[in-house]
Amino acid sequence: MNVENIGPVLGKIPSGVFILTAQNGNGLETGMLASWIQQSSFEPPTMTVAVNKKRYLNDWIEESSEVAVSIVGESEKQYLSHFGKGFEPEEPAFDGLATEKTGSGLTVLSGALGWLAGRVRSSVDAGDHTVYVVEITDGKPGEGVSSQKPFVHLRKNGFGY
Repeated sequence: MNVENIGPVLGKIPSGVFILTAQNGNGLETGMLASWIQQSSFEPPTMTVAVNKKRYLNDWIEESSEVAVSIVGESEKQYLSHFGKGFEPEEPAFDGLATEKTGSGLTVLSGALGWLAGRVRSSVDAGDHTVYVVEITDGKPGEGVSSQKPFVHLRKNGFGY
């Protein structure tokens, strides 16, 4: 594999900026900055969500099978600094932010472009990440969904964030 040739091209595959929410079996909840989320089916509506295998969030997703995704808009860069540092399992991830609850009780960002929530139907080992296939069962548009573009991220090199 020629890393020098592949890296710059791979990094040009656009990805969004999202906040992934999950909860463990004891009701602890967290949010993490995620970029590898993509719609994957129309019927039923599904999305794929990739999570680095080093993150404790994988264990939580396995326990609860429910996740939510808040879609970050171009003007919502404050979420990058808030969630970019990551959170320890018992550290509150949503303090100081405007939030609401999904039908299944997960916290989402009410100031985001909108949110989607659903149940994990399967997972795939994808090297250093696990890719979850999530059937979307709930969602809500935010105020800026029709007037603002989603935050899109391009990397200089496809071998790192």
